[in-house]
Amino acid sequence: MASLVKQPSLFPILLVNFVGTLGFSIVLPFLVFLVMKFGGGAIVYGLLAATYPAFQLIGSPILGKWSDIYGRKKVLLLSNVGTSAGWILFLFALFLPTEKSFSIHIAFVGTFVVVVPLLILFIARAIDGITGGNISIANAYLADLSSDTTRSKNFGKMAMSSNLGFILGPALAGILGGTIYGAILPVLAALILSLITISVIAFLLKESKPKTEEILVPEEGTIRKVFSQECKECYSTTDTEKPRLQYVFKLKYITFLLVLYFLIFLGFNIYYAAFPTHAAKDLKWSVTQLGIFYAVLSGIMVFVQGPVLRKALKKFSEEKLVIIGSVILGTNFVLFASNNLVSVFGAVILFALGNGLMWPSFMSILSRRAGSKLQGAVQGFAGSFGALASIFGLIFGGFLYNSIGGATFLISAGVIFAVFVMSFRLLKMK
Repeated sequence: MASLVKQPSLFPILLVNFVGTLGFSIVLPFLVFLVMKFGGGAIVYGLLAATYPAFQLIGSPILGKWSDIYGRKKVLLLSNVGTSAGWILFLFALFLPTEKSFSIHIAFVGTFVVVVPLLILFIARAIDGITGGNISIANAYLADLSSDTTRSKNFGKMAMSSNLGFILGPALAGILGGTIYGAILPVLAALILSLITISVIAFLLKESKPKTEEILVPEEGTIRKVFSQECKECYSTTDTEKPRLQYVFKLKYITFLLVLYFLIFLGFNIYYAAFPTHAAKDLKWSVTQLGIFYAVLSGIMVFVQGPVLRKALKKFSEEKLVIIGSVILGTNFVLFASNNLVSVFGAVILFALGNGLMWPSFMSILSRRAGSKLQGAVQGFAGSFGALASIFGLIFGGFLYNSIGGATFLISAGVIFAVFVMSFRLLKMK
């Protein structure tokens, strides 16, 4: 019988997630101001934001499958090298002259003047996106180390590490972006953090899914262990037994969960496309104010996904928390439609509460349904569904805000309320 192997510590993957999120979130407060500086508006901002998920849609399922075959660590390393390359190109774009390059005319939209630095930013986001399987692979890594009893708590920790990054990132952006160097210092900080992430993966992260050399064939009539149990099954790594992407949709309820995943991301990204432009133009916020907003939002979310989520899990199932969280989240988007600061900051509290209860619970349900052998493939497909929703949501959100302004947030609310209604089916799945 194979000897028991000590599970790797969660700390390195949480650190990787934290540093990666910190580097990503540094750019959020000033990106819309950078686009406006280069002559763009809500539509161009939406297109730039959508470039990353558009290329992630291609790369994420491939990277997820590779992580099932070759191990999580190697693919995480590859993904973060791509992130660093993207930031190097991003930094290079900031030193280029902002001279007119060429114009693009789109029917029913108008003519856009494309400057060289803005074009380089699009390329930088594309490079980062094509290797952008960080989140889905990190989720698969975490699922490898989780059992039925620890899964929700572990995904809560992962969400907390992300939100800690989102607290420090925008706050740091507000400080660095307010200097005479503008966007250069925040982007340089993002590049340094991405290099730190590579070092953490290379030297601290232990492989959670090593290739199995022995083939253990269970006797006929025995119960094969599924992922949600402590003891994971061993399986062959020969070509005929490698995880196949088409098997994903044969898993029970996975298609429904991926549809929910798509809708959640769609609602969020319509909001993400509209709010930075809304803050800059309608609310007249500065880079520092927008940074403080994101920092406060993430700070509240850390509290919700920590002690609040732990107490909630003692009283409610994960399925019920998805239902409760989604109705709270939908309500918050309704409040964002107002320019009243009291409504906006009331929405922040509901945003943090709804997302903090819903998202870790939903991710736990998804990983439980994925099983061990297809965990990376399922997470990769989920990343692709999220990327597809992000592409559509960010572009559509930019066009919507250009047409109807703050009413765009009501569209986000409608999508999340649809998730709320559909989530009642989760109770039957249990």
